[in-house]
Amino acid sequence: MLDSLMSLNVLIVDDNESAADLLQELLQLQDHKALCAYTGQQALDAAAGNDFNVALVDLTLPDMPGTLVAQQLRAKSGGPQLIVAVSGHAPSEATQGLFDHHLQKPIDFDALDRILAQAA
Repeated sequence: MLDSLMSLNVLIVDDNESAADLLQELLQLQDHKALCAYTGQQALDAAAGNDFNVALVDLTLPDMPGTLVAQQLRAKSGGPQLIVAVSGHAPSEATQGLFDHHLQKPIDFDALDRILAQAA
């Protein structure tokens, strides 16, 4: 992963806690602030008290679809400028318009760097 010029505040939403925690560590090594949420409700609660530049949202969460999380983040005043779908599947029509980008699991970190550079 490339070093970023600007520190970003990133919300990681994924029910795979190990994967989310690893991504958080990698982002923090690049001097970004990163917070993990393991459910959709945790993500919405975190967004209520923080301003995130980027949200990485898994489409399959235990309590609600990632598309619903994205809709609610978009509706929030001061919400993330970039919302990225993260999924084991290719993008679908259901995600178009809700997400700025789509990353397929396992995440290509070079692609993630390019997306983060847009928010910087």
